[in-house]
Amino acid sequence: MNATTSAGLQGRRIAVTGGLGRLGQAVGALLLTRGARVVLLDRHAADGGTAAPAGAVVLGGVDLADEASAAAGLQRAAAALGGLDGLVNVAGGFTWETIEGGQAATWDRLYAMNLRSAVLACQAALPLLLAQPRPAIVNVGAAAALKAGLGMGAYAASKAGVARLTEALAEEFKARGLRVNAVLPSVLDTPANRTEMPDADPTRWVGTDELARVIAFLLSDEASAVTGASLPVMGRV
Repeated sequence: MNATTSAGLQGRRIAVTGGLGRLGQAVGALLLTRGARVVLLDRHAADGGTAAPAGAVVLGGVDLADEASAAAGLQRAAAALGGLDGLVNVAGGFTWETIEGGQAATWDRLYAMNLRSAVLACQAALPLLLAQPRPAIVNVGAAAALKAGLGMGAYAASKAGVARLTEALAEEFKARGLRVNAVLPSVLDTPANRTEMPDADPTRWVGTDELARVIAFLLSDEASAVTGASLPVMGRV
């Protein structure tokens, strides 16, 4: 048995939201090496500065915070792949802002980016996933969902919502064969984070490839007994 087959992803059809971001690309690339077929959905269109993994289908212009756009995007993804076995909700965003000096609009924006987008993507994908024998959803939360730090209130609240969404969906569908889990990473090692935190030690952070491997495990048949989990992926932070 080769590694691709043993990983339980051979031939699986998986949609990745936020697919043109650094983590989305890493997830897509790894899933392709494991034998999956992949659609990357993103609000932005692929351009010369965004190199999607070879073999992935890219669907741009999908606003996952808009119900109609999210539904149409997941339908297009399923049509491109001939069905849907898995969904990875990577789409989201971050803003550092204190409560005293902040704006309520920041809470609304991060709710839409991090939680509403995941809810709408899951709702749109559910009938497609439930038509398959071993469907799975993996949501990308954040370690901040466990404890908010300074300036992290709005972000942490939205990501805590992702964890609760994960638990609620897992309970709702565990008798129907759909597994739903989340990963809670600490700081991801991305160019943007290195720019924002030039004095930090990025070797202590979580690499996007490292997080992608955890996501691939949760999607795979190797995690067939795991549902409703929010798994911290902390690196050495």
